[in-house]
Amino acid sequence: MKKVENEIYNHDTDVDLTHKINSVELDNWIAHLEYIKKELANLVSICTHNMDDKINNINVLAHFKKKQKENDTLLNALVKYSVSRSHIVECEDTQCDMVYITEHESYRRSYLYHLDKYRRLKDDFFKKVKGKFALLKMT
Repeated sequence: MKKVENEIYNHDTDVDLTHKINSVELDNWIAHLEYIKKELANLVSICTHNMDDKINNINVLAHFKKKQKENDTLLNALVKYSVSRSHIVECEDTQCDMVYITEHESYRRSYLYHLDKYRRLKDDFFKKVKGKFALLKMT
């Protein structure tokens, strides 16, 4: 199976361009979710080891752990979807192309929804802990 080539050429059709842009976008989503995975691991660690009773630690921890599962689920789905996109080069009609484009739009909505919920959760956490940490003095 050939991978979708992301370099843009003068002879590319609008559909070719759409597939290439979508491939780049998908790669960025995956990279971002991998970063969020690391960030969530750090936030869970902070809540588990460093927060004591400064905030409702158990509730925050549970929300972060739930978000970890959701992030992993979406990340795994996007990786599988990325692999399935190798078949785009085999499309011979507009209907086939539209299936991939429609599927991509669905994943875009899922990604943006997940990102919005994650940002809200993280913002809420930082509002709760604002002023709760002592800053280390640099000597």
